[in-house]
Amino acid sequence: MPPDYATQGQIDPPMIPTLKRFLPYLWPKGEPGLRMRIIVAGFLVLCAKAAILTMPFLYKAVIDGMSDDELGTELTVLLALVATYGLARFGQVLFDNLRNIVFEKVGQQAARRLATNVFTHLHSLSLRFHLGRRTGEVTKIIERGTKSIDIMLYFLLFNIAPTVVELTAVLVIFQIKFGFGLVAATMAMVAIYIIFTRKVTDWRNALRAKMNDMDTRVIGRSVDALLNYETVKYFTAERRESERYDKAMRDWAAAAVKSENSLGMLNIGQSIITNLTMIGAMAFSVYGWQQGDLTVGDLVLVNALLMQLFRPLDLLGMVYRTICQGLVDMDAMFKLIDTKQEVVDKPGAKPLQVSDGTVRFENVVFNYDDDRKILHGLDFEVPADGTLAIVGPSGAGKSTIARLLFRFYDPQDGRILIDGQDIAEVTQHSLRGAIGIVPQDSVLFNDSIGYNIGYGREGATQAEIEEAARGAALDGFIAKLPDGYDTQVGERGLKLSGGEKQRVAIARTLLKNPPILILDEATSALDSRTEDEIQATLAKISERRTTLIIAHRLSTITHADEIIVLNEGRIAERGSHRQLLVKRGLYADMWKRQAEDQREKA
Repeated sequence: MPPDYATQGQIDPPMIPTLKRFLPYLWPKGEPGLRMRIIVAGFLVLCAKAAILTMPFLYKAVIDGMSDDELGTELTVLLALVATYGLARFGQVLFDNLRNIVFEKVGQQAARRLATNVFTHLHSLSLRFHLGRRTGEVTKIIERGTKSIDIMLYFLLFNIAPTVVELTAVLVIFQIKFGFGLVAATMAMVAIYIIFTRKVTDWRNALRAKMNDMDTRVIGRSVDALLNYETVKYFTAERRESERYDKAMRDWAAAAVKSENSLGMLNIGQSIITNLTMIGAMAFSVYGWQQGDLTVGDLVLVNALLMQLFRPLDLLGMVYRTICQGLVDMDAMFKLIDTKQEVVDKPGAKPLQVSDGTVRFENVVFNYDDDRKILHGLDFEVPADGTLAIVGPSGAGKSTIARLLFRFYDPQDGRILIDGQDIAEVTQHSLRGAIGIVPQDSVLFNDSIGYNIGYGREGATQAEIEEAARGAALDGFIAKLPDGYDTQVGERGLKLSGGEKQRVAIARTLLKNPPILILDEATSALDSRTEDEIQATLAKISERRTTLIIAHRLSTITHADEIIVLNEGRIAERGSHRQLLVKRGLYADMWKRQAEDQREKA
């Protein structure tokens, strides 16, 4: 079973392994253009920091010049300093925005690559994973993870690294102009600030992780309820779903309140530390001025340098929180990527080569769970261009056979062969490309009818799509629609009736034109008249294909070359329709009951 992502609000993910997986996105391999952008952005960061560090010295020079009694002789110089100060301020804004322009493509490309990797991997996972996952929760994890990588790239390159550079520069300036005392005080302030920020942020992360869990559950509940809209209506469960959703929202709101209140406490503590440092530094400057060692401009210089240092330090608390949260979000997404594929191509697997299309199951044993065996040594063959029907009561394992043939699962024992080739030895892509299916429950994309039919074969022309629609007796229905083939079918095709959806699925398979065909209750949602039309079409296309029919209504498979009756995962009977009726066994009993049901309905 897939992991329960709803409960994975991990507070302290393994930082080093997560960062190691993140770093390739910071310096993308095989992307010299993106790497050059990072280098240029880094250079612009240094330019911006140079402009920032120049401003306090210009400010100091202006103040000291204005304190000089010979103001008139210094007016031109002072105005030049003021103009230079203004240019430095503009330079900071210019370099910062140029940096953002240069770097934006790097962040977006990194997020795109990561999102595509996760999306591709999710499609490679087995049916078992997708049957057990919650769509809303998985999409939320992907959304958070892809957003976090762009943010983390930005903060690591343009906040943490520049802050270290600026802190180093400020300490050097303090050492040269004011001595080690101010350097030691500044270093102590930064150390206390970082320790306090980390301790409180770790506490906040625990609260935020809980809030994220609640948020994920809210999304999962809402998506589930909306996807099952009709079921909710069938059982008048609107109030029940609203109460479940409201409870999830209450839990999220309570967690959000605690998280936001903790932010206020963090900001207050940080402000106490920085303001005490500012008071001490300015007191030091005033004392030095009183002793005649420092000028008024030196007071301004110390104040300006510390104010500029506090600005990124104030952000450092937010940056640390964001990075910690980004690690949590990316760790959850990396867990998705690390979910192992249950069904994988073997090394050196070759494409399936279909000549006749003979399908053979050899003593196939399969179970979904260790304590629930579905198939017990199933053994049968569908000859080239032959038709085999599989019937039996619910839970006998009929649909499991189709899933095994598509290799959504691998059997625990036995082999499945196509033209003598073990399907476990060939590529999954080539295997599934050779098999077409019309499922019992046809789920469509929220797009046009034409798109859903054309999905059967990439690059199909409009003429081919229309021909497939005619083959599925769907062209008359489409002709009556105002938008024709551009008609939108809605979420999961809910704007269409069951029969219309089924015919779209049949047309899609006709367009695929596979050598092997599976009909899994292909006409179960059709009325009798349409069923007769479709049965004639299916019988016609089956003449040129190896066909496996999984049926509940026995009247639809009387033409089959052979019929297998499954019971509790074993073949109870086999033979033609006539032979099985003569045996007066399980098949004959099922035939009799269905005939009686038909008479009662008539």
